[in-house]
Amino acid sequence: MRVGIMTGGGDAPGLNGIIEAVSRSVLNQSPENRMVGILDGFEGVFGMRTREIKFNDVLGIHCEAGTFLGTTNKSRIAGRSEEFQAAIQKMNLDCLIAAGGDGTFSALKQLAPSLPIIGVPKTIDNDLPGTEITFGFDTACSVVADSVDALRSTAEAHSRVMIVETMGRTAGWIALGGGMASYADAILIPERPFSRPKFLDFLKAKRAAGKRGLVVVVSEAAKAEKEDATVAFRVEESVQQERFGGIAEKLARWIEKETGWESRHVVLGHLQRSRSPTTTDRFLTASMGTLAGNLAVMKKWNRAVVYREGRVLDVPLTDIQGDARIVETDHRWVKVCLAQGIFI
Repeated sequence: MRVGIMTGGGDAPGLNGIIEAVSRSVLNQSPENRMVGILDGFEGVFGMRTREIKFNDVLGIHCEAGTFLGTTNKSRIAGRSEEFQAAIQKMNLDCLIAAGGDGTFSALKQLAPSLPIIGVPKTIDNDLPGTEITFGFDTACSVVADSVDALRSTAEAHSRVMIVETMGRTAGWIALGGGMASYADAILIPERPFSRPKFLDFLKAKRAAGKRGLVVVVSEAAKAEKEDATVAFRVEESVQQERFGGIAEKLARWIEKETGWESRHVVLGHLQRSRSPTTTDRFLTASMGTLAGNLAVMKKWNRAVVYREGRVLDVPLTDIQGDARIVETDHRWVKVCLAQGIFI
């Protein structure tokens, strides 16, 4: 068999683990099997940019950040379906394994009926439907938790409020997971618009109780009640045109003005994507990549590899092609935070 593999969308810790696990799984089953890596996501398909992946090429890349094949978050599929299919046919592929996020699978949705595709959901935002967790999420949360732990000392030293801004787009999973793991003093997420008066009361009460410093984790699209999320800029050619950001700086200035408590902000940005994957993410990618490779060899097309109820299994590809999975307002993690006295 000739199995193609591509990575699409933003990079995420664990992409190389998927590439290694898929490649080893496919190549280990028959000396006649071939792995074809498509470079730079969809752009590589249209440009016919590929490389053959041999067994030794991928040994050990699972521990590295980024992606061995390169990627792009510009899903240029609309109106080019026939061109895409023709390119895949010229590559003489028996199937295509795609590791990507909502942009990747939204683009592939119109192609699945006519192409043999296997999907592996990927995003640090953890907001894809059909799966309880996506690889890269645990690593992103670890970056947030480590940052909060480190910044707490300077918050206490200078008697400041430190605001840590995370990624996540319209979902607050990273802020919630990283903030809960580090016992942040407050966590602000898009799904629970915060009350400015109540937040001010919380800050004033903490200061009156003798707290020298606080650390607040805020998701990039978090907002106050009856307000809109802050948009930093737009990328017109992208599926997700709005780029959120700037809430941490605005919040820091507002806190200083309203309370007199000196405040500083830190935007973690792409640091959440660039760390070597955690052990948890390596467990996921080893299992998911192996299953994806097996599905390819068994010719089980139009399936997706997901994590549900403690197991990695395959489901219809359509299960991961839907609206973003956001945090329920009464999610069990939210309840944990409230029980700990964390403002959320």
